[in-house]
Amino acid sequence: MYSLGYDLGSSSLKISIVNAQYHNEVSTIKEPTTAFSIESEHPHWAEQNPELWWDYLCLGTKKILKQNDIDATEICSIGISYQMHGLVMIDARGKPLGNAIIWCDSRAIQTGIEIENLLPPQYCSHSLLNSPGNFTFSKLKWVKDYQPEIYEKIHHFLLPGDYLSFKLTSNINTTVNGLTEGILWDYPNHQLAHALFDRFEMDAGLCPEIVANFDSQGYITKKAAQETGLSAGIPIRYRSGDQPNNAFSLGVFDGGEIAATCGSSGVFYAIEDCLKAKKGYGFNYFAHVNHQKNHPRIGKLLCINGAGYAYQWLKEISNQKDFRHLNQLAEKVPIGSDGLISLTFGNGAERMLGNKNLGASFLNLNYNRHHLGHLARATIEGIAFAFVYGYELLDKNKGEIKTLRAGSDNLFQSKIFSNTLCTLIQYPIEVINTTGAIGAARASLLKMGALHDIKKMLHVNDRFKRYHPDSKKHEQYLKAYQKWKEQLLQQCH
Repeated sequence: MYSLGYDLGSSSLKISIVNAQYHNEVSTIKEPTTAFSIESEHPHWAEQNPELWWDYLCLGTKKILKQNDIDATEICSIGISYQMHGLVMIDARGKPLGNAIIWCDSRAIQTGIEIENLLPPQYCSHSLLNSPGNFTFSKLKWVKDYQPEIYEKIHHFLLPGDYLSFKLTSNINTTVNGLTEGILWDYPNHQLAHALFDRFEMDAGLCPEIVANFDSQGYITKKAAQETGLSAGIPIRYRSGDQPNNAFSLGVFDGGEIAATCGSSGVFYAIEDCLKAKKGYGFNYFAHVNHQKNHPRIGKLLCINGAGYAYQWLKEISNQKDFRHLNQLAEKVPIGSDGLISLTFGNGAERMLGNKNLGASFLNLNYNRHHLGHLARATIEGIAFAFVYGYELLDKNKGEIKTLRAGSDNLFQSKIFSNTLCTLIQYPIEVINTTGAIGAARASLLKMGALHDIKKMLHVNDRFKRYHPDSKKHEQYLKAYQKWKEQLLQQCH
């Protein structure tokens, strides 16, 4: 028997099959093989067609079953991971009301500021543990204010993972974890933030039913079975936003443990065991996968929008088939990229920079000195330096670090990136050969009380690679970082 995991990102949908007995990976694919398109009708907008996600889920599911000669009746459970903070609006027939407003869309930033200014003092930090920002509730309020004709047709709003679950099962539901990422959850009262809906005269009934993230959330319908190639009746037993799921996949559950990822965006995700928010550093606080009312586990998330997508952009405009040639060119360039500096903040407003939208830039570019290898190294270093800057913010109020783990399906595959980061933060990084889709598949096989079994799976099934700080080159890395940081602060002011 096997479990199936979906991991919906903003660039692709990864699909994994895991052996249900031994929990080892059987196969992983991604659809499309290139990348999802992101539509931007206006500056700072970012949208995707949710029906396109479904089309690729159907295509990819049939493909992975066929490639591995697995009969659909052998799939015993399904887990879903998804890009966080998005907004999918459906009508009474279950049809999307236009495109999904995805995580990196910045249109609702001012709306979020206005929401916070109209709420009682301390409500956001005490009850929501977050400012509304441009998260899901703010996006919904923006639609109410600026697209009332769409808002009036909403039957339910969904997060991206909720939409995939709905298409598979016809059940309209969400999770506590999902509601916290949308800034829709009242932590002290452990319920939907009704005061938020009441204050802005919005219907709390638009929120789906709440289900546990480790439990049966619905079963594959006959219609979905026909479209995906699955068998009717398979249960969905897990759902989580991508960052909590990535941490889960890496065995990060308890205080002092930190997960790092660098896909389209970059993230530090540190676990805390108290309901307390600290303002002023660009952090957000979301319920982790093992959060319970009387057993709090909060993921403190620092997101860097302008991260891996910068390197993806460079690959595409330089017409490279993959990253190998770029990496080889970058490795021939010395630390500091011969003075070339890359600020990689070209993917929307940056929370850790006070929601500034700096855009991306190369500084000190010399046509006679710098070539593609310099652009590659400067981009990798720029992303790593952004992580270091974020880590400095995290370092201001963190406890003792017990573990820092990263997945291997992103920029942590780059020696330059990993060596730069661990040398500057002066802490080892464990890179684990797993993905969010594998984690979601494994999670669908577990129950809340057995979550720590994932750590056993890491050691049995997944290869570790450990990066250690390079003390001999620390001064070179530090000098390059300080020059980069000086340019960043000048841009910010």
